[in-house]
Amino acid sequence: MTQAAQPMARWVQVFLEAQAAELDAATNTQLAYARDLQNFAGWLADKSLHFAGVTQDHVESYLIDCETEGLAKSTRARRLSAIKQLFRFAFDEGWRDDNPAIQIKGPGRAKRLPKTLEVAEVDRLLEAARHSPKSALRNTCLMELLYATGMRVTELVSLPVSAARGDPRMLLVRGKGGKERLVPLSPPARDALAAYLTARDAEEEVARTQGKPASKFLFPSRGKLGHLTRHRFFGLIKEFAVAGGVSPAKVTPHTLRHAFATHLLAGGADLRSIQTMLGHADVATTEIYTHVLDERLKQLVLDHHPLSKPAKT
Repeated sequence: MTQAAQPMARWVQVFLEAQAAELDAATNTQLAYARDLQNFAGWLADKSLHFAGVTQDHVESYLIDCETEGLAKSTRARRLSAIKQLFRFAFDEGWRDDNPAIQIKGPGRAKRLPKTLEVAEVDRLLEAARHSPKSALRNTCLMELLYATGMRVTELVSLPVSAARGDPRMLLVRGKGGKERLVPLSPPARDALAAYLTARDAEEEVARTQGKPASKFLFPSRGKLGHLTRHRFFGLIKEFAVAGGVSPAKVTPHTLRHAFATHLLAGGADLRSIQTMLGHADVATTEIYTHVLDERLKQLVLDHHPLSKPAKT
């Protein structure tokens, strides 16, 4: 049976395996591709169509249906990207002699400025972590590292303990696509790390005497991943928000990453340095933070400049 005659699920499987092997695509990226392509395959199956016979009109009709469903621009753009990559792969492999999606332009993404936090709000979150009823040293270390480095939450929770040994001034972080970068640690972050490591190592020693294997992760967990999960940390940071009097609706691990970048830029750091520390492949991604500052400055003027106040009658 030729590949063109294989079930659509097989097309998706082979494509995803190639992405993982050749591009070292992250697990979350793989899952997103799988969901989007399974949705497209289901839509085609309902119309007795197959990837091998799809035309540009079919892809455009699918996107129109997605819009009719009320899907966000970002979701539709992501689905089109997955479809384009599948058909580009199929063309390269000789499964098709064309790419029916190559000339389709996406809906674009709505330009939304990232949510961030004021310095005072971050201070309250850090203070709440320090006064956690349980695991205060670990929680303080998590929050200090996140705010000091701007790491992605997955990068933070999966840090190997070896990266934190020896009172480091810099942490080696493995980011998207396996790319590594060095991020500097602030004195408070180093202090929090040292205090937590002492307690962690003591707990590990007790576990070792009980015949349990040592963990390779800085933030170990008994779960199947072996380290603190993103989901658990998301819950923790909401708890800190409530305890610190900060609106939980505006607090996520990613808003701390945004706060890191915004506060650095406001303090005079250059975009290239921030780009490197955040692990952005393109400085254009980092430039969004200049717009965040612009908006904050505009609001500052509107709130405080005497001429912006309504005239008294």
